[in-house]
Amino acid sequence: MTRFTARTVLLSLIALAFLLAPSTAMAQVTAAAGYTPPDDTQATKIGAVVFYDYTYTKTPKTTDSAGNTFSPGAFNVARTYINVTGNISHRVAFRITPDISRETGTGPSLTGSLMFRLKYGYAQFNMDDWTGNWKQTWIRGGIQQTPFIDAQEGVYRYRFQGTVFAERDGGLSSADAGVTFHTNMPNNYGDVHFGLYNGEGYSKPEINNQKSFQGRITVRPMPAGNFAAKGLRLTGYVNRDHVLKSADRNRAIGSVFYEYKRFNAGVDYIKRDDQSAATAAKVNSDGWSVFVTPFFKEKGNGLEGLFRYDSFRANTTTLPDARQNRTIAGLAYWFGHPGGAGTAAILFDFEQVDFKNFTTPQVKQQRLALHGLINF
Repeated sequence: MTRFTARTVLLSLIALAFLLAPSTAMAQVTAAAGYTPPDDTQATKIGAVVFYDYTYTKTPKTTDSAGNTFSPGAFNVARTYINVTGNISHRVAFRITPDISRETGTGPSLTGSLMFRLKYGYAQFNMDDWTGNWKQTWIRGGIQQTPFIDAQEGVYRYRFQGTVFAERDGGLSSADAGVTFHTNMPNNYGDVHFGLYNGEGYSKPEINNQKSFQGRITVRPMPAGNFAAKGLRLTGYVNRDHVLKSADRNRAIGSVFYEYKRFNAGVDYIKRDDQSAATAAKVNSDGWSVFVTPFFKEKGNGLEGLFRYDSFRANTTTLPDARQNRTIAGLAYWFGHPGGAGTAAILFDFEQVDFKNFTTPQVKQQRLALHGLINF
């Protein structure tokens, strides 16, 4: 009797499952009230970035093949990107960015040519489905942005004038091949970005088995404060790398960024440790940079100013008083783009680089330039 009852119950449950299957399936695909399913529509977008300029070098002067002394002046296209971005689904995205830039090598047929190469090429795997309040959580693989420069250029928007201090004097590359992880802290308290890179930069192949660990943490202390307080960001960054085994190539940066309706500003301090070989003496260097970009109307629309000062010591051990100082001052006009995502700007600027207390005297550099930006 017990056996018959158990079989009856089992058969009854199976029959009930079949009867309920259609309604159960329907319940699984019917969206709950207020629920928006993720958008898995595949899409591809194409954009472009152009940096162009006319630069007049006041000093140092140079001499042509006939022995005439002159101040160089040239029209340039410093950089051109073609951006191809898209997504396979809401979980998988990609970016491909060819880069056209000036060749500076010594090849007899290529010197000075504009070369076509890859700046970015990566796949991005979005993880927001599983990370709750930690949004913008993803893993990237391929040639991609390095953590510090990418974050700073969200505040300092004048890369078309020249690279940021951490790249120009700090020995960092803006992109490299590797795998990285990023996430935003809940309630807009900041973000974390770290990863493992080749360490040679996007323009060079890996030459050995040494890898670069790079990590950045940015904290917004008062994201829910008043308008003046929420724009403050504190950033710490480290890069632990080796040129060769036991030959250090390390960087550490501390920064303060600030965004306000009337200006953006930032201060960086960088420390470098470099060895050319395991048996070579370590070269320590450091420096700092400060910038402010006041808005006469509003950010990205109308007149803006650019003021920046960099100070760098290439060897704090043997030449502690030798400093390279860079001063940049300019006036920009950003063209408004109502209803569009593109950006266009022109900048007239003066740049000076002077050298203090060098063992071998260096000539002061002075340049006047008209820079232009197209980004869409």
